[in-house]
Amino acid sequence: MQQKIAVVTGPTATGKTRLGIILAQCLNGEIVSGDSMQIYRGMDIGTAKPTPRELSQARHHLIDAADPSEEWSVSRYVEAADAAVQDILARGRLPIIVGGTGLYIDALVRGTPFGERSEADNICRAELESRYDEIGGEAMLTELSQVDPERAARLYPADKKRIVRAMEVFLLTGKTITEHDRETSLVPPRYDAAYIILDFADRARLYERIDARVDEMVAAGLFEEVERIFAGGVSSTARQAIGYKEAAAALAGELTRDEAVDAIKRESRRYAKRQLTWLRKRPGALWIRWDAEPDFERAARDSTAFLAAHGII
Repeated sequence: MQQKIAVVTGPTATGKTRLGIILAQCLNGEIVSGDSMQIYRGMDIGTAKPTPRELSQARHHLIDAADPSEEWSVSRYVEAADAAVQDILARGRLPIIVGGTGLYIDALVRGTPFGERSEADNICRAELESRYDEIGGEAMLTELSQVDPERAARLYPADKKRIVRAMEVFLLTGKTITEHDRETSLVPPRYDAAYIILDFADRARLYERIDARVDEMVAAGLFEEVERIFAGGVSSTARQAIGYKEAAAALAGELTRDEAVDAIKRESRRYAKRQLTWLRKRPGALWIRWDAEPDFERAARDSTAFLAAHGII
């Protein structure tokens, strides 16, 4: 019998942290972060990490679990998150996954086995990244279309990370990433997860909140945080965090601060759009769409009823 867990997710700036804490308090739960960057110590402002006060209101796992200089892979996340979930369940409490990193959450729920990367894997990826930089996204996407036209049709030339990953999977395994995903989907998931998805009824309102959040981050000292973090050494994983790479470019003189802020807002909105694309694939989820402002009292009531109907509480 599959063990049951709750997932509170949604695009950035929709109130996941607050609703997760409310549910943890009401339902004898503990929170396991589903955010790939809140794992890093010191990366607080740019990741919208729960504040010390919020962390004191419910027990959290996988917040501040690694130094920014450490590489943190999907496999490492699944191992650590699964251990946290099992510990929570063993103590008779409810695991609540809270975050918006779809790859990490999916891997945990499915129990997807990710082996540790070998040196050969790293070399392959580095070579593909260099090739992308050399020939450009358009040409590399054309190459991908020759081996995996289905995946290539879903990507854009600027999507370096996903193009490289798709080519890497094919070269290392002899199977396309499309075939891999189909095979994985046939395996029953490790956990029976009830998804609660937060969003805004008006996309423009979501984007307004994202822009306002970025302005708040800058006012709170985002550029100073980035300068401090990068001075201590940053892994390639942490370096990709939205907000950090743009601020670092400004600190290096490659962008003005205003240009960096605009870039952070733009990339955050694009990320929210990608998150929503991932979330629409979740059948049976409870969607809570805010109007102008979140109504957490209603959301907690609807979420509790949903989890009860799912047999989780």
